[in-house]
Amino acid sequence: MELIIDAQALGADLEALAAYSDDEPPGVTRLVYGPADLRARAYLRQQCDEAGLVVREDGLGNLFARWPGSEPDLPAVASGSHIDALPHAGRFDGTVGVVGALEALRALRRAGFQPRRSLEMILFTSEEPTRFGLGCLGSRAMIGALTPDQLRQLRDGQGRSLDEWRTSADFTAPLEAVALAPGAYGAFVELHIEQGPLLEVEGLPIGVVRAIAAPAALRVVIRGQSGHAGSVLMLERRDALLAGAELALAVEAAALGTGSRDTVATTGIFTIGPGAVNAIPNVATLEIDVRDIDLERRDQVLQAIKASTEAICARRHVTYDLIELNADPPATCDPAVVETIIKVCDRIGLPRLIMISRAYHDSLFMARICPTAMIFIPSRGGISHRADEYSDLDQIGQGVAVLAHSLAALSHA
Repeated sequence: MELIIDAQALGADLEALAAYSDDEPPGVTRLVYGPADLRARAYLRQQCDEAGLVVREDGLGNLFARWPGSEPDLPAVASGSHIDALPHAGRFDGTVGVVGALEALRALRRAGFQPRRSLEMILFTSEEPTRFGLGCLGSRAMIGALTPDQLRQLRDGQGRSLDEWRTSADFTAPLEAVALAPGAYGAFVELHIEQGPLLEVEGLPIGVVRAIAAPAALRVVIRGQSGHAGSVLMLERRDALLAGAELALAVEAAALGTGSRDTVATTGIFTIGPGAVNAIPNVATLEIDVRDIDLERRDQVLQAIKASTEAICARRHVTYDLIELNADPPATCDPAVVETIIKVCDRIGLPRLIMISRAYHDSLFMARICPTAMIFIPSRGGISHRADEYSDLDQIGQGVAVLAHSLAALSHA
C-alpha cells in the first residue's frame, strides 16, 4: 500500500489549533470547556466531517470520529490524544496525537485502504489536571475508573462543578453513558511527542513505548504556630515552612534511595501562610508527585514519604494532614501491538528505540480495557509544557506514517 502523509495538512491543523488559545503566541493555554477549547473542538469536528468520519460526543465531551469497517460489529481499533493545554504551554503536547490520528485515517482513505475493524479517532477530554486537579478525566471515566457520582463531586479552584462546566459547554448527555461497553476496542495506539530528550540524543525518529510509568500524588498540609519574627525565640518555634522544607528534601531522598533511574519524585507545589516577611509560617501545603514503571517500588517511595512526614512533624512539634490524591498502577504495553509497531518501523525503514514513558497519558487507562501501545516522536531539547516546545513537522509525519500502517495492520488482525 502506497501511503502519503500530507505534511502540509498536518501543519495547517497544528497551526489552526494553536490559534485557539487564551495565551499570546507562541504560548498556548487551552483549559477544558473554556472558549478556546470549544473553538478548537469545533474546528476538529469540521475536519472529521470533511474526512467522512462518523462523529459522536459523550456527556463529558469525549469525541469519537469513526471510519466504519467491513465488519463493524468487531471491536474497533482507535488512536487519539487530547487538545487541552496547561497555562503557557506549547502546541504539540496531545495535539500531535489528535491531528496525527486524523491524518492517518485521511491518508489510509486516500490510499484506497479498506478497514476490516472500524478505525476511530478519539479526542479525550481533560487529560491535563489544570481545571479540576485530576488528569485524564475523559479516559478515566470511559473505562469506569471514575463513576458519575465522583465526576459530579469535582470542582475547580473557584468551587464551580464539573457538571456546571460541561453543561455550559453544551455537553448534556448523561454521565452514566460515558463508560464504554466491555470489548469496545480491539486495540489502541497513541501517537505523542516524547517530552524527553532520548530520541533526539540517540538521533532516532521513532520511539516504541513498552511501559508507562505509574503516577501517584499526595497533598500534605502542615500546621504549626505563627508568631512575630522578632519576638518568638528559635527554640520555641513551630515553623510549618521548615517542616515542609525538610519534607521536600525527604521526597528527593526517597526517590534516589530506590537506586533506579525509573523512579522520580517531585514537590511541585509548596505554598505557605500567612506569607509575611515578619511572621513565622503557620501552614505549609505541599503537593507531591511520585512515578515509576514498577508499582511495588513506587509504593515503597510513597510509604517512605509518609513515614518521613510523621517523623519530621513529630520532631518539629507541628501537625499534618496527608491525603493521597491518586495512585494509579503502571501499564505494560501489549506485546503484540508493540511488535506490530516494530515491524512497521522495520518495513518502512525507520529506526526505532524501545523505551518507557515517564509521563502518563490517556493510554495508561486505555491499557486497562484493550491492548495498547504508544509511538513517540522526538521533542527538541526534551522540552514540553512550555511555549518553546517543538517537534519537527517531518518527524511528526514519520510518526503518523508509522501510526497509519500500524492501524491498518491492527484493523485486519
